[in-house]
Amino acid sequence: PFFLLDYGALTEFPPREEPFGVGPHPHRGFETVTIAYKGKVEHHDSRGGGGIIGEGDVQWMTAGSGVLHKEYHEKEFARKGGVFHMAQLWVNLPARHKMEAPRYQPITRAEMAQVPLPDGRSQARVITGELFGAKGPGRTWTPITTAVIELAAGGLVRFELPRDWNTAVLVVEGDAELNGSAAPAHHLAVLANDGEVVEAGSTEGATLLVLSGEPLNEPIVAYGPFLMNTEEEIHQAFADVRAGKFGVLED
Repeated sequence: PFFLLDYGALTEFPPREEPFGVGPHPHRGFETVTIAYKGKVEHHDSRGGGGIIGEGDVQWMTAGSGVLHKEYHEKEFARKGGVFHMAQLWVNLPARHKMEAPRYQPITRAEMAQVPLPDGRSQARVITGELFGAKGPGRTWTPITTAVIELAAGGLVRFELPRDWNTAVLVVEGDAELNGSAAPAHHLAVLANDGEVVEAGSTEGATLLVLSGEPLNEPIVAYGPFLMNTEEEIHQAFADVRAGKFGVLED
């Protein structure tokens, strides 16, 4: 169900009065998931959702039938400047749920399921789905497991995911090894669908983002900010934006 991953590695931003960001723009047919590692980001949308997320937090926005939103550096972070490190994931919605009402889920680090791992040094935070026997607080429309694993130096963990799910692991910090293959920092490892067990280790320590979900096996037609099943639905999305059906959001 994962369509796009926009990864922003560690970047130092100088202080400024006008926050960097993206002004009002529409989405339909999928979900945007922003995962914060460093810095703070602010969100507002035309359906009343909004908030600020900081280090370790996640915002999970369901665009569904249509929403306008804007994202930008939180004002105080922009004024002070600092290190910014984030990832944004686009999660496709199945045809039966593409026109659900939009919703916004702020998921703080403290709300996630915190799991000490068997090696006694590493830990995991489960955002959605179930991993290491713990369930994450995030709500999804199809079965999806997302989790952050913080491997200690010399740490080694094993976990299982369904064989027929699509799984990828983003190495956010440090160098790791996944199922015997090198996985350097800032690389995305896409796993083959030929087993359930994933083994992850790191000599120096590493932070991993685990993404795993049940495939939708439906046609995809994407254009700009819309992710639908047919070309006709894309045309309709543009028509609905022009007609004001996505609401109003000031710049």
